[in-house]
Order: sequence, then C-alpha cells, then structure tokens
Amino acid sequence: MLDAHDTQLVLDFVAWGVKLGAYSDLETVYRTNLVLAEIQANGVTSGLVGNTDPSLSDLATAILALAPQSATDRWQAEIDRARLLNIVTPTPDQLQQTFMAKYAQSPATAVAYYYDLSRAVENVKVADIQRNIAYTAMTDFGELEITINLSKPEKTTAEIKAAASAPKSEYPPTALDYTNEGFVGSIKQAPRSTHRFIRETVNGQTWGWHYSPYAYFEEHAIFVDFAREAMTIDRQTFANLLTLVARYPMYFVGSNADLPIVGGSILSQEHFQGGRHVLPLMKAPVEREVTLPAFPAVHAEILKWPMTTIRITAKAAADIVTASEFIRQVWATYSDERLDIHAISPTGEMQHTITPIARQVGDQFEMYLVLRDNGTSGTYPDGIFHPHPDVQHIKQENIGLIEVMGLAILPARLQTELQEIANYLVGDQPLSVVAPSHRDWAAALRETTTITRENVMTVIRQAVADVFIRVLADAGVYKYDTAGREGLMRFIAHLTAAGKQ
Repeated sequence: MLDAHDTQLVLDFVAWGVKLGAYSDLETVYRTNLVLAEIQANGVTSGLVGNTDPSLSDLATAILALAPQSATDRWQAEIDRARLLNIVTPTPDQLQQTFMAKYAQSPATAVAYYYDLSRAVENVKVADIQRNIAYTAMTDFGELEITINLSKPEKTTAEIKAAASAPKSEYPPTALDYTNEGFVGSIKQAPRSTHRFIRETVNGQTWGWHYSPYAYFEEHAIFVDFAREAMTIDRQTFANLLTLVARYPMYFVGSNADLPIVGGSILSQEHFQGGRHVLPLMKAPVEREVTLPAFPAVHAEILKWPMTTIRITAKAAADIVTASEFIRQVWATYSDERLDIHAISPTGEMQHTITPIARQVGDQFEMYLVLRDNGTSGTYPDGIFHPHPDVQHIKQENIGLIEVMGLAILPARLQTELQEIANYLVGDQPLSVVAPSHRDWAAALRETTTITRENVMTVIRQAVADVFIRVLADAGVYKYDTAGREGLMRFIAHLTAAGKQ
C-alpha cells in the first residue's frame, strides 16, 4: 500500500490524463490501477485527489522510482517510462477526434493542442533537446544556424554489442512507418508506446504526421506517406507539399531529395519535414529575377545562397505545382560539361533532382527549388556536389533538407573536439591534443586570428559557421565564381527557351 505522499504522486499523474483528453474522471480509478500494476504496488491511500500542478515528466520519474526494482539497462528504462506515460496518453482514435474538433475551430488551436500534448508525454523530448549547443552566426550569405546535436544519447559499448547480437526484426519496417504507433520498443528500436499520428488525406492518399522527438527548430514535424512508397520528386510531390502547407499555413513543409548522395537518410519511405520556423534560406536576398514565359502568373527569382535556389511565388497553388514540375523536368536532362554537371551517369542513371520547400506567406504560395546533382568522379568519389575532404572534419554526411535551408546539424563529437582546439589556441595544450582531422584548421586559426581567452569560443564558433558555408557551397551546383555564375546564366537561358517551346 502506497503512503499518502506516494499516492499523491500517482493521483496527480492520473489527473494529467483527464487534462490531456485521454479519458474522463470516470476512468481515474481504472487508470490508477494501471499505474499501480506498472510499479507493482497493491493499493493507494484513500481520501486524496489529484491535480496537475507538477509536470508530467517529473511525476513519471518519481513514480518509476517507487517500483521495487528499476531497469538497469537504459533502453529498458526508456521502454518502462514510455509504457507508464502511455496510460495517460489519448488513444489514436481519441487524439484524431479531438484534433479534428479543434481544427474546426482553427488550425492554430489544433496544432497548439497537439504540440502541447506531444511535449507533455515526451514524444517531443524537451529535456534532451535542451542539451544541444545552438547558436547563430553571420556569413557572406546572411545568418546561419548551427546545432551540435547532443540530444540523442550515444549508445554505450555494451548496448552496441547487445543490439548486434539481438534477433533481427523487420517490424516496424522503418522508424518512419505508421506501425511504430504504440510499438513497445526493443534494444534496437526506440520505444513508441506514446507515439501518435494525425491522419491526413493528401490528394487521395493516406498520410500521417507527428512532431519530431529530437526537434531542431520550433514545432519540427514529420509527415509520412502510409503507402510505403520510395522517395520521389515529381509533380505529385509538389502538389502534396502545397496541400499540407494550405492545411497548415503556419508551417513550411519540405522534402529531401530522392537520390542517395544528395538525399536524406531514409529513401525507402516517402516523408516530408516542416515546422514553424523561418530558416536562413527563406531570408536570403534576391540575386536576380527569372522570366518564365510559359507561366505569367508565377514570379521567379534566384536567391543569393550557396546552394543554387530558384524561388517561385504565385497566388494559386496549381500554378506553383505546374511551374515547379517544368523546372524539375528541364533540370533533369540538363548538362554542362564545362562545370562537370552531368544529367546522366556513365552507367545511365539519372543524376539530377531537386530539394523542394513550400510555404505560404500571406495570400501567396512559395516553392524553393534547390538544384541537386548526384554525380561522382575520380577526384570526388563521395560526390562532386558533396562536402569535399577538406571540410569533412566538420561535416561529412549528406546535406539534407534542413541543412540545405541553412541549419547545420553537426555531430556530438565536436563538443569535445572544439574544446580541445580552444585549449590549443590559448596555449594551454599542444597541437597534438587536437584531433588529427582538425589540426591544419586549428593551426591556421592560430596564425590568422587574434585570440584571447575571452574571445576564443566566439572565434571557433564563427570559424565553424564559415566552414559550413563551404560545406553548402561544395554541395551547391553553381559556385559563386565567374565560371559558376556564367554557368547558371546558361541554365537560366536554357530554362527560358524551353518555356517558349
């Protein structure tokens, strides 16, 4: 039997379920007994009532501590925590009904409810996200956002070995799939007991969306095609993006490209990302306007950005879709040997695609079309338009949707490595303590920059941003030099001519 203090914890926890719309007061006894079963307790002190003053996360931590035995493995502790929180989480049907009722009031009311719920039940891992190192820096292309990703806990050696020896599972088929909803988890797969989708019909197809557990910006959302179709950029992609933007006008929605070097990490399942955030790409100045004769209702511009970007704007979503598909088709077959731009690989594979991002601004729809080239060469086997070896000490992974837009997601190793560089720059440690991949860069910083103990981290952070601009420039098809700008004008001339045919 729990004493009065511990009973109050349980009752306060159960009260949260009423607040979140998971059930009514009628179910509080039933839900209390579910909690008691989770912690192997056999009763509560009578005469107390619950309230929701303490946070749900704090209550979950306190209640799990009441169990006679706590999980010793981190992955099992995460499963236990998700199972407990699931007791006060609305079922998928309840959530859908509540969300749609609130959407009928206004889209803003619906997303506010869903976001608050997602944070409360730890589908958005607020405490983990707060561990990230995030800052902004000014560059020649405007503001850049930098995040050193510390939110996802790194697996221990024991966990890696245990996961390697665990039986292979094909369910859920990917971390994106709708079958993750309510999945208990395992040593290999994150617990998803509280995971919920909002179902949507998008141009006749069933989609669902949820907030990202490890968000990189405000209300970071993931939109998933339930049909398990491979990533594809085509007319339907543009139509789907704009349908979602029209439904949620407070969010941008974008897609990774559909080719392996320039695409995202999961190409096997169609999905988008979006959120309530104005990313640096969206603030980029206009370099020049572009005339599209076949689309008089569409305004087109090239942005001053290290990755070649055409922004098109129109009041009618249908005009944006048609113009976007026209530009994609022209780019898909365009080559420029002078700049190592090849639409077709030596083995006959298509190499050109687009990273598209949609949003609504006032009564106008916008589509950002970022040109991508998947080609490789003997000099650049990782990708001609991929971070080159001299910047891979900062970023060597594919440049996906979020980074295309100017938000750098950098590996956790940099937290320690940058501190070692700082120690070297102020003379506390020799260059030999710096990771080998950073030594040339660190030595150059020391020779070219005035460094003090007070400014050393400011200098390093700015230098990281400057390197990341180079990362984006490497991934950009048309460089900001004479040859690159001339090459871009050749493509624009070709695009304009194609529109007249």
